[in-house]
Amino acid sequence: MNEFDVVIIGGGVSGCCTFYTLSEYSNIKKIAVVEKESKLAQISSSHKANSQTIHDGSIETNYGAEKARKVRLSAQKVRNFALKENLQNKIIFNMQKIAIGVGDKECEFMTKRHEEFKEIFPGLKFYNKEDVKAIEPKVIEGANGGDRPENVVASGFDSDWCAVNYELLSEYFAQKAIEKNSQNEIFLNFRVSKIESKNTGYLVKGIDGREIYAKFVLVDAGSFSLPLAQQAGYGMDLGCLPVGGEFYFAPNLLKGKVYGVQNPKLPFAALHGDPDVFVEGKTRLGPTALATLRLENSKHLLDVLSPELLKLDLHIDVLRVTYNLLSDSEIRNYIIRNILFHTPFFGKRLFIKDAQKIIPSLKLEDITFAKGYGEVRPQVVNRTAKKLELGEKKIKTGKGITFNMTPSPGATSCLQNAFIDSEEIVEYLNASFDKERFLNDLSPDEL
Repeated sequence: MNEFDVVIIGGGVSGCCTFYTLSEYSNIKKIAVVEKESKLAQISSSHKANSQTIHDGSIETNYGAEKARKVRLSAQKVRNFALKENLQNKIIFNMQKIAIGVGDKECEFMTKRHEEFKEIFPGLKFYNKEDVKAIEPKVIEGANGGDRPENVVASGFDSDWCAVNYELLSEYFAQKAIEKNSQNEIFLNFRVSKIESKNTGYLVKGIDGREIYAKFVLVDAGSFSLPLAQQAGYGMDLGCLPVGGEFYFAPNLLKGKVYGVQNPKLPFAALHGDPDVFVEGKTRLGPTALATLRLENSKHLLDVLSPELLKLDLHIDVLRVTYNLLSDSEIRNYIIRNILFHTPFFGKRLFIKDAQKIIPSLKLEDITFAKGYGEVRPQVVNRTAKKLELGEKKIKTGKGITFNMTPSPGATSCLQNAFIDSEEIVEYLNASFDKERFLNDLSPDEL
């Protein structure tokens, strides 16, 4: 039987990042990653599945100042790592990025927000309508060729290393971890069926009969972290509202990332547009947001329901949270509209009306559905508090097993989360972690 000090379940960017962090900065010598797919980073960390963005809080208008300060520190670790490793224009890409306000109400909001956030983000720039026209002409060009009638302002950066191919970053982290420790291993096509206590550690069982023993288990399995936790007897007060996001392609109309003002009531990302870092010459628009019965997208047309979801959500409390969400007319209308986005004929015509807030001159023939793009994000439902818990969720047992659920911005926070998890793991195993070198390499501001 394979025996390891640490087994990480999930080979996306979060799991691979912790694999690297433990290998590089701790004295733990035997670490394994188990991944159910035939390659690493094929679900949420795939280049098709996320917004390819380092979400540092500067243009994400649903972040308050306090959250933005924290996320900025997380984001700079990813940016500093990629630049230190000379991954420019391979894994990390430089482009302009702005959040726009359209119309008087949004312009007033963006103006106030900029004044508050320029203290957090040195160099954050304010753009009036003419400034926006100079850097992103398609945002100002109206449907008839002249300037759009509404006032537009923006806040952002002329240039920033802000776009990332997280699929390639995951592979890079894993490669570095394998190079660092010869006893490290990656097990592909390993779908975990059960995690059992054994001796002073855990037995990780695969559906194919394979078994791996670990002194510590870290679960970074995206939407499947919660089912694995509940199977092991943890997180029983939680449910899940899976929300699927999909995208459209347009021609190369934007030079950088253009985000809109987020409705604070909505727990889903606002529509935005940016150049795709993998498909050359394409602007990606989205995401749409659709509550789904699947924990992740399936390659099989008839696979519309994840059985694990029924076990999670067959509780009156989860239904109450869903009912309360639908009772709000803004949220209800948003959900209905996003359902209609996915209907034949009408969907594309409805979507383009939302997309024209970013690019007013966009025409129906300009956009095509990005088939195979997008993924499901698990929004955690707290059954005790009877509400959605937005952002990341961790179940820390104190017994040598931790479960992470990391919807957006999980990829942005991968090194910060790896830092937190690594400190917990080395303490539990009586190992050591070079915190000073980690911060000196990736976040000197925190020293």
